[in-house]
Parts: sequence; structure tokens; C-alpha cells
Amino acid sequence: MLLSRYKKTRMSPSPLSIPVMMSVVVLILISLMPTQSSSSSPTLTITPRSLKKSGDTVLIEWSNVSSPSSLDWLGIYSPPDSSHDCFIGYKFLNSSPSWASGSGSISLPLNNLRSKYSFRIFRWTQSEVDLTKLDQDHNPLPGTSHLLSQSKPLGFTAGRGPEQVHLAFTDEESEMRVMFVAEDAEKRYVRYGEGEEEMDEVAVARVERYEKDDMCDAPANSSVGWRDPGWVFDGVIKGLKKGVRYYYQVGSDSKGWSKIYSFVSRNEDSDETVAFLFGDMGTATPYSTFLRTQDESISTVKWILRDIEALGDKPAFVSHIGDISYARGYSWLWDQFFAQIEPISSKVAYHVCIGNHEYDWPLQPWRPDWAKTIYRTDGGGECGVPYSLKFHMPGNSSEPTGTRAPATRNLYYSFNNGVVHFVYISTETNFFPGSSQYNFIKHDLESVDRNKTPFVVVQGHRPMYTTGNEKRDAPMREKMLEHLEPLFVKNKVTLVLWGHVHRYERFCPLNNFNCGSMGFSGEKWEAFPIHVVIGMAGQDWQPIWAPRADHPNDPIYPQPQRSMYRGGEFGYTRLVATKEKLILSYVGNHDGEVHDMVEILASGQVLNNGGAGGSMGSVTAGSGAGVEVAESKFSWYVKGASLLILGTFIGYVLGYFSRTKKANALGKTWTLVKTEDT
Repeated sequence: MLLSRYKKTRMSPSPLSIPVMMSVVVLILISLMPTQSSSSSPTLTITPRSLKKSGDTVLIEWSNVSSPSSLDWLGIYSPPDSSHDCFIGYKFLNSSPSWASGSGSISLPLNNLRSKYSFRIFRWTQSEVDLTKLDQDHNPLPGTSHLLSQSKPLGFTAGRGPEQVHLAFTDEESEMRVMFVAEDAEKRYVRYGEGEEEMDEVAVARVERYEKDDMCDAPANSSVGWRDPGWVFDGVIKGLKKGVRYYYQVGSDSKGWSKIYSFVSRNEDSDETVAFLFGDMGTATPYSTFLRTQDESISTVKWILRDIEALGDKPAFVSHIGDISYARGYSWLWDQFFAQIEPISSKVAYHVCIGNHEYDWPLQPWRPDWAKTIYRTDGGGECGVPYSLKFHMPGNSSEPTGTRAPATRNLYYSFNNGVVHFVYISTETNFFPGSSQYNFIKHDLESVDRNKTPFVVVQGHRPMYTTGNEKRDAPMREKMLEHLEPLFVKNKVTLVLWGHVHRYERFCPLNNFNCGSMGFSGEKWEAFPIHVVIGMAGQDWQPIWAPRADHPNDPIYPQPQRSMYRGGEFGYTRLVATKEKLILSYVGNHDGEVHDMVEILASGQVLNNGGAGGSMGSVTAGSGAGVEVAESKFSWYVKGASLLILGTFIGYVLGYFSRTKKANALGKTWTLVKTEDT
């Protein structure tokens, strides 16, 4: 009975059961169809999950990115909870060779920002490109509307010790200042001694910090630019012997110690002075960011480090005259800069003066009418605060900011180093007669003991003289010529070094645009200051030279008689002086060799008109002449390799002519595939 009823029902289905059955069939078919599993979604992984120190590398890998686009990009974030548009930097996925497959990898060295990192992949479409949101190179900043994947956080291991170590002279010859950054304010120390196993002396480091509200403008005080700057520690090593190598490290037992560094203490009694001088270096980043960064700074650091190591146990120092990190309100670029220079700044004192990109902002206290087009927003809202706290130069110069920000420091100061008296000035704050700075410069230059330090070198950021096409700064140059040049001429300053213009240019001995005779032909000579522009250490925006006045739009840039040498090669200068003679050499970054040189006697007479020559190896005291340049092993290796290449080239040329001769003998000719006309 039940069976017959079932059969009857199957044989005669009701109209309502047909849709139901169809739905069941459809559901069964759908369930049997292959589905996209979660494993096919874009994935983003990092290896390792923890780094030991700044500069260590993380491997970032991704896969399963469907329909890859050349606009897909990787965002770098710190802290990990930053909003999408507040990235540290970015890399396009197509920088990986395998990106078109939807998978790839990027390796990035990262600096410790005292906060964890994370990474995110975004899809950015051509229709979403916003030409109103550009980086400094006028490229659109990538859009963040479509997040594809996000990594787990990446951190740095604890107990690694402080970082960003840099040295500076104090007002006492027997001292050396040591500064560094840590993640908290817990007490840190500097321990030191004359041997790695003899670091028995200890100095307590004082600590300072600045906050977001101390910044004066955007982006420095905005969520895009601000990051935790950490705590800045400042310790002073005392009781140093003259010209002795000391070993030191920074940190604490509870928080960890840095690696061991060393330096050679200064010796004002020395008959020799060595310094490396430049401006406008900046820093390089392994990723793109909101601002243009300075890749050439890598070479500058490399060659200076070579020269420092070649010196052995001779003391030296670095002079960086303005436009230091080019952070301009993006905090992490300061961290990048200090990590990059640490191989140098942990070995020798690193001295600075302030530039427009550390300080300028619209409401700065000293902004006379003639300077309204000069002092603009170049500081990115920092108003000198990071510069003032991250460095501590000799003297106690400062000017109030007029805001809750701490006073701006490190404006003007001086010190003796061997046979040279070095003076640093600020072109961004008041230098008019009656100002604190003017009074300092005047008194300082008048007080120099030329028997002890026969050479005087003044340094500032914006140049008094340049043949670069820098029209905007012309009113400032006029004021400097009016108020400062008479002090330099009267007190027989030897050299005046400037940055700001990103080229090298050396002038004749100058007084109000007039060249003093240099006595090359036995005529009477005049000891006027020699001005040199040395802003070529890294920033890659290069102003053109001033064109002809009667043809301003034609690409001809005559070199005035007062300009003895000028060039666009990135690099730095090296100063070597004895009691008798000072030599300033311009070293190019592409080869590490000297491209220009000027020699000045203690009397002020110029011995030569410069030009290329010499190699940058270790510099030793010579007999009679005072200084000679000895070639390093590196130079010999380069020359040896050059000879091999030259020999190979000559062999190739000879072989070519031999083959051509044979081909012609057989009646064969060559047919050019492409000519210059095509």
C-alpha cells in the first residue's frame, strides 16, 4: 500500500513540486562546481618577523594577485595602525621581475623607528590617478581605495642598545660629546677607555625629547609627517688626552649596549688639521616617499669613510653646512639620515650649521621685508626643532621661535682645530649689525690668535657669491656683502665656504666682486678671502649657471673672471692644513679623485690656480711643503684594473682592424643596420 502510494506520487507529481525539485538540482550542481578558496586570495608574508638593528633587511613576498597591474603597489607603514594614506614609503610591485605572474618579492633594509612596521598591497587604477596629489617630482601619489592584502607586524628585537650615534666637539679640547637615540627615557650611559677591554670610565647621558605640538606647521605637525622621534641622549666624555684613540659604547645593562666604537681625540697643539666639508647632502631611501631623496649621498658617505679609514690614528672631523637630512617635516627621514652617517659620525665629530630646509617657515621671528620671498616654507614646519635637539654644537647660541617650540640652537659658534680656526654662522637668522650673531662674528674674528691658528675658515649655508642662476636670494647676498664681507676682509679670513647652490664653485680672492691679485707672476698680491660653494654633496636638483645678461634664454653660461673653477660633479671637499699651507681639494663622487685644488699659504697668498690632480688617499705631513697626498691601496687597485681594461680595449681595437683588413681582402663589406640619421 505504501509502495503503491509512493509510486503513484512519483508518477504523478504535483505542479508545486517541480520548482522545488529544480531548485534542489541547481543547489546540488552549484555545490559540485569548483569554488574560489580563501587560499587563492592575495597573500602577503614577511621574513623574518623581527629585525636586530637598523639597516637589516626584510623579505616581503606576495602571491595570488589576480590580473596584475603596473600600478599595483606595496605600502610601508609604521606604526602598523597608520591610516592608509599615512605610509612611510611605497614600492610598485613591478619592481619585482615576476610581478606579472601575480607573485613576487621585494627586499627592503629598514631603520628602527621605535615602532613596528606593517606592509599593505593596494590596487590603483588609471582612472583613480589624482594629478592634484603629487610628490616633489610631480608624480601622482598612489591611491589607497582598494586594499588587497596586509602583512603581520614586523618589529625589532629588544636589548639591541641605542642607535644613531654621532660625535661632536664641546668648548673644551679634552672632551667629546656623544649623542644617540633610544626608545624610552630610562637612564643611559657612555662608557669609554683607551682599549676595548679598558672601558672603565662612565658618563651619564642627559635626555631630551620634542613633541608633535612643538612643530610649527605641516607636514611636521600632521599625521602624515609626524612620527615618534624617540628620546635624544647627550653624554660628554671628559679628561681626554690629546690625539689618543678612545673606545666607547652607549646604552645600559637593563636596555642593552651598542657595539663598540672608537675615535681619536682632538689636539689643538697639532701642526696638522684634516676636515671633510660639504653642504646639502641629505639621505637616500630604499623606497619612494613624499619627497625627493638624495641617492648621491650614498657615494659621498662612502668616499669620506674611505678617507677617514686611510688616516689611521690621525684626528679629523666633518663639517656639514646646512640642509642636513632634507626631512622637511617627514620625521622618519631624520632617522634614515642618522643611520646612514653613523659609520662616519661615530668615528669623527660631525659638525653642522643651519640651512633653510631645517628652519624656514612663514612665521619665523626674523623675516624682514626684503626676505619675504627668501624665507618661505622650506623647513616643512620643523622650525629648527629636530635640528636643535638632535645636534649639540659648541657655544650657547640660540634664538626664540616665538611659539611653544624650544629655542633654535646651534646657530653660530667657533672652535680651534690644529692650525685652523673654524667659524659657523646662520644665514637664516639675524646677522645685521647690532644682532647677537653679528656681535659674535665680529668679536670672534678679532680675537683669533693667528700665531696659533694662521688659517681662519668661515662657513654658512646661503652663499655670498655664486654664478648660479639663483635670483631669489639676490637681496640676501646684497645684505651679506654689505654687513659681513667687510668683517671677513678686515680680519683676513682665509676661506669662506657656502652651500645652498648644489654645485661646486671656487672664486678668486674677493672683495666686493673684485679679484685680488694672487701673485702668480711675482706681482704684489692681496690676501682677500677665497669663497667656495660646496653644496654638491647629494641633493640632485642642480640650478643652471647664470646665462648671458643680453641673451637670458640662450643656453650659454659664461664663466666670469672671478670664478676660477666650477662644476656639477657631486662630491665633497677635503681640507688639509699645516702651519705653512692649507690645501682645499674637491673630490668627485664618480671616481673618488680630486677635480680641483687650491693651496693657500699662511700669509694668505694663493700658490696655484687649482685644476684636477692628485688622488685621495691617506694624507701625511710632508717635509718643507707641509702636506703631500699619498695614494691609497684602493687607488692602486683602480689603476691596475684600468690598465687591464685599457689593455683589453687595445687588444680589441687591434683585433678589429685585423679582422676588417681580412674581410676587405676577401671583398666583403659591412652594412650598417642603424645610423645616427635613423
